[in-house]
Amino acid sequence: MTQIVEVPLAGREYQVRIGQGLLARAGAEIAPLLHRPRVAIVSDENVAAKHLDTLTTALAAEGIASVALTLPAGESTKSWPHFTRTVEWLLENKIERRDVVIALGGGVIGDLVGFAAAVLRRGVRFVQIPTSLLAQVDSSVGGKTGINAPQGKNLIGAFHQPALVLADIDMLATLTPRDFLAGYGEVVKYGLLGDAAFFDWLEENGPKAAAGDAEARTYAVKRSVEMKAEIVLRDETEQGDRALLNLGHTFCHALEAATGYSDRLLHGEGVAIGCALAFELSARLGLCAQEDPSRLREHLATMGMKRDLRDIPGDLPSAEVLLDLMGQDKKVIDGQLRFILARGIGDSFVTSEVPRDKVLSLLQEQRAAC
Repeated sequence: MTQIVEVPLAGREYQVRIGQGLLARAGAEIAPLLHRPRVAIVSDENVAAKHLDTLTTALAAEGIASVALTLPAGESTKSWPHFTRTVEWLLENKIERRDVVIALGGGVIGDLVGFAAAVLRRGVRFVQIPTSLLAQVDSSVGGKTGINAPQGKNLIGAFHQPALVLADIDMLATLTPRDFLAGYGEVVKYGLLGDAAFFDWLEENGPKAAAGDAEARTYAVKRSVEMKAEIVLRDETEQGDRALLNLGHTFCHALEAATGYSDRLLHGEGVAIGCALAFELSARLGLCAQEDPSRLREHLATMGMKRDLRDIPGDLPSAEVLLDLMGQDKKVIDGQLRFILARGIGDSFVTSEVPRDKVLSLLQEQRAAC
């Protein structure tokens, strides 16, 4: 049975449909959006090898023609050269303003294709078919699109909401255990930032989801999407509450930059480490009990996930350099870093009132333990 989460943004309403077998039904799901029976698909080499034929067959079954562009896999694809290639390919294929572009892939493809759709002919519609857990629960929903710059992650982009999101739970079975757990870092984030009962549920059911239980996976995706949609509705362009979704990300983005956006550290792994650091910082500032970061770290350990800087392979720069990298974060306002901290599990908030020396001390301790 397909679960539906509505995202009722005025004039740009859309649904996130969550369930099994959605890719094989994609033609029927997408057909009502089309003004003419033709779409453009952008994917990456890894995803295309697994899923592109299923998608094009599903489209053809509804009489929908398609053209496809396959990009290299990996975070380095979220860059000007591949963005330029994508936009020019869409223009070469005469994609019109009323057409639909499909992003078939994880967060990298979804972000890049969404940004391309936002600027192409000043905005064309796009459909997200997220193939990773991370993309299903986070990056495919909410309209944040963009690419990376040498100065930092996601610094170039636009807000552009999808017309539809199809989250096929069956596609998660094709992920490696590492990729699934990286996405789970974002799932945990939702329990930490605003739903303690969901975190309780994850402590009991997270291992089932990791082991392949479809019911547990469906609920984890649905609850995460519900929470994100609620926050996006309150604050679409991140003027206030939406920044809560960046719990763990200030640390994460610095660590991703320090590791060259490489496979040394996947985004969701950085989020998990960042959440653990944010909770530890919160405890040191007297905002929450020490039991809260301990409980989080215990759950991450139970799931077999990264928790500390020492879990990142290879050398890392000094604590001072990591702190400087945090200064490139999008959440910086008037030179002040904004952190998402916590008064407890399920109770996070945004603040700029964080002493720099406390952050530096935490990073120094983590670096010393590497």
